[in-house]
Amino acid sequence: MSQLEQKLEIRSEPLEDYPWHLPDMPIPTGPYISYEEFFDWADEDTLAEWVDGRIEMSSPVSANHEELVSFLGDLFRTYTKMLQLGRVLQNPFQMKLPGKIGSGREPDVMFVAKANLGRLESGLLRGPADLVVEIISPESQWRDRHEKFQEYAAGGVSEYWLIDPTQNQAEFYHLNPKGLYKRQALNKEGRFYSQAMVGFWLKPEWLWRKPLPDTVLVLKTVAGPDYQAYLTQQLESPEEL
Repeated sequence: MSQLEQKLEIRSEPLEDYPWHLPDMPIPTGPYISYEEFFDWADEDTLAEWVDGRIEMSSPVSANHEELVSFLGDLFRTYTKMLQLGRVLQNPFQMKLPGKIGSGREPDVMFVAKANLGRLESGLLRGPADLVVEIISPESQWRDRHEKFQEYAAGGVSEYWLIDPTQNQAEFYHLNPKGLYKRQALNKEGRFYSQAMVGFWLKPEWLWRKPLPDTVLVLKTVAGPDYQAYLTQQLESPEEL
């Protein structure tokens, strides 16, 4: 087994068969890799995360996975810009959770509230996002449902969405005062109301439609008059390029 395979603790296929992008820089060596070494090594195209001093690689995602990430990212981004709530970030942007060791993850979608924008650095969120969304794929089931579930709760991510398109299942969790995630129920109309992103709600059934709903229609439904006013303002006072 090569040094690279030993270091990454991954499968033993020939390196050229790996489905990941690997940076040109040599992988850091030693029994423990600091987060700073990992951050310097990985580039924006690397499918990798840092956990307890180890580099964990992940597989490329499906088209459906990427469509859901883009759909939710676009919704969140427009909604937060409209109401000036904060920032929305997408994979591969790093979130470095606090703790003695912590972890450096790349959530599919993150929302950071305005009050916490000071946690943002160049290419890094140093501290928890207010809302994290993970789109579950077959290879990420354990990582998303168990490893990240525990890490995000311990790290202070106040709201965690788990979206499983293979099962048409969406789970929404909020961090309680004891630092544990409690699953949140839909209301009688089948809506989930976010506590992290004030006023935003979603019907999970929208996520399973083929094709996905138009984001303009969704925002018009969710935000109503606020979205209409935002569109009017954009048309009457467009930003200059």
